[in-house]
Amino acid sequence: MPLHILDHPLAGHFLAHLRDRTTKPVTFRALAHQLSLLLAIEATRDLPTLEKPIETPMEATTGRVLAQPLVVVPILRAGLGMVQPFVDLFPDVSVGYIGLERDHETARARSYYHKLPPMAGARTLIVDPMLATGGSASQAIDLVIQAGAIAPRLICIVASPEGVEALRKTHPDTHVYVAAVDRALDARKYILPGLGDFGDRLYGT
Repeated sequence: MPLHILDHPLAGHFLAHLRDRTTKPVTFRALAHQLSLLLAIEATRDLPTLEKPIETPMEATTGRVLAQPLVVVPILRAGLGMVQPFVDLFPDVSVGYIGLERDHETARARSYYHKLPPMAGARTLIVDPMLATGGSASQAIDLVIQAGAIAPRLICIVASPEGVEALRKTHPDTHVYVAAVDRALDARKYILPGLGDFGDRLYGT
């Protein structure tokens, strides 16, 4: 499974402040936005382009424009904190939603909602801040593939080695983009050192 770890000084800087337990929700949201912006740029680095004739104020020339539509699919609710950078960068992006709720007794995800736009021919990016056991990510990838996505990609802020290995088994061809791969999961299947419950910290709950 192709794993891409974000290599940029700002990524480490933003992540350090996201990990800090004293970071307030308003700052946490801003940091999540900034780090997601870096990940969005990295995950779309190879988007195809085509040549287009244009007229500058001085003369005729050509430029390159995006040749493939983009679909971003957050896993609710924490994934919502990563969506805005994609909307800012790609004005024609389509946004779908997948609702997966973690059962704290079994650590497995339960699907309760999904609404997806047409995906044929589009670059599909699934966003979820935490890749813990890999169960939610695997279910989400299955859902978008069933809806017509070809080679969807997964974008996370923090991943566990266990989650990476689980996806390597279930979706070995899926490209995964992360800011960091952490040490391990604890007994409750939370990432260590991690940054706590992303959704709770994002929304102050």
